[in-house]
Amino acid sequence: MPPPLTAVAEAHRRFGDALAGLTDDAVREPSLLPGWTRGHVLAHVADAARARARVVEHALRGEAVTMWAPGERDTIIDATAGRTADEHRAAVAEQAEALERVWSRVEDWPAFAPAVNTRWREVWIHLVDLDVGIGPADWPEDFAEHAVGFMRERIPKDTSLTATDVPHEQTAGVAGPLRDLAWPTY
Repeated sequence: MPPPLTAVAEAHRRFGDALAGLTDDAVREPSLLPGWTRGHVLAHVADAARARARVVEHALRGEAVTMWAPGERDTIIDATAGRTADEHRAAVAEQAEALERVWSRVEDWPAFAPAVNTRWREVWIHLVDLDVGIGPADWPEDFAEHAVGFMRERIPKDTSLTATDVPHEQTAGVAGPLRDLAWPTY
């Protein structure tokens, strides 16, 4: 089940708010992703929204397209990572708004649930990757629960995860705060 679109819009808002104080120098600094600057992360987040909106636009017309042609994703990221802080802020905001607009026209949500979930994860996880003072402890509870549930499929079957700070048990023994369980799996 995808999150409500309001949850993705809130993730977009939080992401945009986190960019407010970034300078051009800060954009060129390393992110938490090996080999990527903050500019690379910002270029990826903006372009992933653009690519998803393109896929949805085509799907609404009954056409199937891929998000990127082979090699296109990395080419776009490399070409746009060097933007100024203001250019990154504008691109992230513009593409997030465009994606939200096209999603507002979707009626067959089961077909789009995976894309919505992927975008939700992408925004919150890359917000941490930016290394701008936001960490998993800042994730909304519903997102942290989703992240643990998503990653449960990728951990050994005999491993259980139990959140000790929320009333919901996440079984997938490791016990700890929900957000601490969610982050190391990425």
